[in-house]
Amino acid sequence: MPTPAFDQDDRLRWVERVSRLLDSQFRVPGTNWRFGLDPLMGLIPVVGGLPSLAISGLLILTMLRHGASGNLVVRMVFNVVLDTLIGAIPVLGNIFDFAYKANNRNVALLRAHYAEGKYQGSGKGLIWMIVIGLLALGGLLVWAAWTLGAALWHWGERVQW
Repeated sequence: MPTPAFDQDDRLRWVERVSRLLDSQFRVPGTNWRFGLDPLMGLIPVVGGLPSLAISGLLILTMLRHGASGNLVVRMVFNVVLDTLIGAIPVLGNIFDFAYKANNRNVALLRAHYAEGKYQGSGKGLIWMIVIGLLALGGLLVWAAWTLGAALWHWGERVQW
């Protein structure tokens, strides 16, 4: 089966559009600096990174179903996990979110994968592993944020202002 061109597949163009919206849709006037909705959502305390994590997971699943190899998917998941974990750190994470652009990186990886002729076809065997992994990571992040928030709340009650 011949390798389809990345730009000829509507679903992969959709992945690219959503990735751009999350990571680089907007430009700061007078500069080449771009950002998207991901770092803006990250400004919402505790839960801001969860919608981005879910959307990134959906993008990876779409890429997996349309040609990404298992090895490539592992690299993509690493990008998203790194973005999510560091993005969860107050202040530093917000700065990191504006710079890292995990979804754009993943689209670039998939484009290179296609250009090298390494199209794999459907990789449905890994889908559930990735879904469960991303859900577990999301649950862990919610638990960690909740625990940290509760600890800070109780610490604030003990401090005499």
